Amino acid sequence: MSAPYVPLTPAVAGVDADGKLYNAESDDVHPLHIGSFSDREQVFLRGNGLPERWRGRDVFTVCETSFGLGLNFLALWHAWRQDPRRSSALHIVSMEAHPFALDDLSALLARYAPASLAGLARHLVEQWPTLLPGLHRLEFENGAVTLTLGFGDAQVLAPRLDARVDAFYLDGYTPEHEPDTRSAPLLRALAQLAASGATLTAAVGTEALRRALQDAGFDARCVPINGGKRQMIQATARVQGRVAGAAATPAAVKHAVVVGAGLAGAGIAQALAARGWRVTVLDAGRALGAPAHAGHVAAALTPVVARDDNARARLSRAGSQRALARWQGLAGDAAPRVCGTVQVERDAGKSAALASTLDALAFPRDWVRQVDCDEASALAGLPVARGGVYFAQGMLVQPNRLIDALLETPGVSVVPGRVAQVERQGQGWRVQDAQGGELAHAHTVILANAFGARAVLAESGLLDPLPRVGQMHALAGEVTLVPSEALAGGPRCIVGGEGYLLPDVGAGCVVGSTYVHGATQAVVSPEGQHTTLAKAAGLLSGHFPAFDALVPGTLPGWAGWRAVLPGRLPAVGELPHAPGLWLAVGYASRGLSWSALMGDLIGARLAGEPALLETDLSKLISPR
Repeated sequence: MSAPYVPLTPAVAGVDADGKLYNAESDDVHPLHIGSFSDREQVFLRGNGLPERWRGRDVFTVCETSFGLGLNFLALWHAWRQDPRRSSALHIVSMEAHPFALDDLSALLARYAPASLAGLARHLVEQWPTLLPGLHRLEFENGAVTLTLGFGDAQVLAPRLDARVDAFYLDGYTPEHEPDTRSAPLLRALAQLAASGATLTAAVGTEALRRALQDAGFDARCVPINGGKRQMIQATARVQGRVAGAAATPAAVKHAVVVGAGLAGAGIAQALAARGWRVTVLDAGRALGAPAHAGHVAAALTPVVARDDNARARLSRAGSQRALARWQGLAGDAAPRVCGTVQVERDAGKSAALASTLDALAFPRDWVRQVDCDEASALAGLPVARGGVYFAQGMLVQPNRLIDALLETPGVSVVPGRVAQVERQGQGWRVQDAQGGELAHAHTVILANAFGARAVLAESGLLDPLPRVGQMHALAGEVTLVPSEALAGGPRCIVGGEGYLLPDVGAGCVVGSTYVHGATQAVVSPEGQHTTLAKAAGLLSGHFPAFDALVPGTLPGWAGWRAVLPGRLPAVGELPHAPGLWLAVGYASRGLSWSALMGDLIGARLAGEPALLETDLSKLISPR
């Protein structure tokens, strides 16, 4: 069950009488006085047996309870870079209840980070995320170093982390705050994340903390820091029962077969190939000469907000952030265009409720803010019908170009073929066509073929344990392409609400969309175009004679299918009754929102990385 929503409050930097930097929001001291970096190395690195313990390892994972300015992370990254015998990958998970805003972090690191860390500090600043609650994944060294930042209270976040941690560091606290911040539930949550042989250190070596760690599942002792009077804690986890996280897949079996080359399959293919996997994508559409989303020239990627910050809102927020991080470096038209989204409200009552929701959420105004009709019209460059909200990071995406670019990732090969069933073969899976011929085989097979996955599971005798997946249905829909000159050149940003109107992509402006239940085929139709044009007109005010003169049934468009599950959340994860077989389906109308996130969710699990989602969200989307 999700914890009640608590707004994120950014850190406010101050300097105490001794010249130490502190966070005025929580009174946490970030020790930056002379000698503290020596202490940091003694406590954090050598206290956890580093760098020796990561040598010869494929993966090494560290968890820190307070990020602060990130100096511990930077020192760890620097030590890893300097070690020629370092682990192949280094993963850091860090939590922060009061993160610094970007400008503050940049200025403080420029002032306080030692020269040896200055270059790494600039890389951190370049990727610093928007201050939104939840987990944020940052990648460095071509993905060999990852930072999973949890923005929120550690006591709430730690029990919802999914990682296999080799070393812990309790940081960011002063002794007088110990009873609250080093609570028994937090320490027990850390113990649940511990891998075999995990160690823990803390710069505050008190008897009370030592006893609390003992009770939580660590063998702990107090030791002097650099031979002085101050003490630190050194501890080793007593791992019993469940070990959190997943081990990395051995290099010898890093081959995956992905069934489906739409947004789901392409996102997974890119995520696995980025982690050094060989990926074979089987695509039924290409077998028929009709690749997925061919002719789908534009679509919108916009997050949603909800007053209680429910699962759908949290997932859409995480998905939009991940899509931007994964895709912004793609070449040409494949990269998203961050143009913003004006989301038009239906009526004045909805607008008032929305204002209250935004006040309660307290998200950064440069991420989402309320706009009246005049501001919304100015942002869109066209007169809109009503005010609403503006998402500055709303993205215009060309799905056909995006999918092609993702499937061209080195390590990915696309093979035409229609999959009918899968069959266990030794430790892996054999993928077959309708005649029983083998299309491919691998230890890891991922069904990402939308509604078609249900038939594959049924034919393979694997559907019965998945009643929710068994209720998946296909929903047809279409969009219409209108000449931009019919709308005075089209909007400057995405205009959404009851339907949507997209900026010109060179071929025209896309308006959409329809939802057709019980359809036997997805087609462009006069009735569908009448609906999409009416929805677009309802978003605008003023008179556009050329737009009003458009004749439904005479315009180009695109039609396709949505795979929809109860609750409109996807089903993503390994099948518990079929190890090695994964599912990534039910993306409904949010294929762009889920594509990169769910690809990385699967990729992280197979690579032994910390998860990108909290466990309560992962459970909601697990196949069942």
